[in-house]
Amino acid sequence: MSSGIDALDDKRIGFIGCGAMARALAGGLIAAGIPADRLRASDLADSQREELARALGIETTGSNSEIVASSDVVVVCLKPHVVSPMLADLADLADPPERGRPLWISIAAGVPVSLYAEALPEGARIIRAMPNTPALVGAGATAFCAGRHASDEDRAVASALFSAVGLSWEASNEEQLDAVTGLSGSGPAYVFLILEALGDAGVRQGLPRDAAYRLACQTVYGAAKLALESDAHPGALKDQVTTPGGTTIAGLERLETAGVRAALYDAVAAATARSKELAGR
Repeated sequence: MSSGIDALDDKRIGFIGCGAMARALAGGLIAAGIPADRLRASDLADSQREELARALGIETTGSNSEIVASSDVVVVCLKPHVVSPMLADLADLADPPERGRPLWISIAAGVPVSLYAEALPEGARIIRAMPNTPALVGAGATAFCAGRHASDEDRAVASALFSAVGLSWEASNEEQLDAVTGLSGSGPAYVFLILEALGDAGVRQGLPRDAAYRLACQTVYGAAKLALESDAHPGALKDQVTTPGGTTIAGLERLETAGVRAALYDAVAAATARSKELAGR
């Protein structure tokens, strides 16, 4: 199995949908060295196509069928409710997608591999992925799961694609993507809430608002970077900051008393359950 961006060598990559995530992924690929002329995108909205073409210099079209016909890899960057109509339109074409090609990669939240398998020709190679919004700044966290017809090469392609905009992890089964949705898919919202609260807390203690928010953001960023680049468990890193009888343990005591840990458990569980509901499980 190829590794790194080399897995995308000579691949023509098409995006169905020209929204923010398509722009993030295409931009990440270009930054990683993929020529813009190997990327194309489609969207029914003129404004979306024009914005993507202007930002990245890639060719766009209003025809999804053109993207499917001309691409080795098709990345579906649509809202979940739009996926079925898009697939139905392709099925009605005089020349539907060929058996076994292209490789389909879906980032539509909650849309299972089975929906694509039922709509596409037998043997379709399908990978479902769950990225998150920090991919917009090259710091995404994406999990993906391969359908039964996807090959090792296909999995390497997906890994390379999402590694271009951050961290990429392959799940062992599709059900794990619900937990990924609850953790990293919805997780940026939890962090933004925490950032807002930390900033407001700083203001409450007399800091200027701009400084309080900047300090809060840099603190969370720095802590996450340290955790990612360290072999230490997050609990051990926490203990390194916590001196006996000091300020940090006083703050941690209040967080535990307020149930912050339990609240995060519940948030991830609730979002995971909702993901399962949306997928009909």
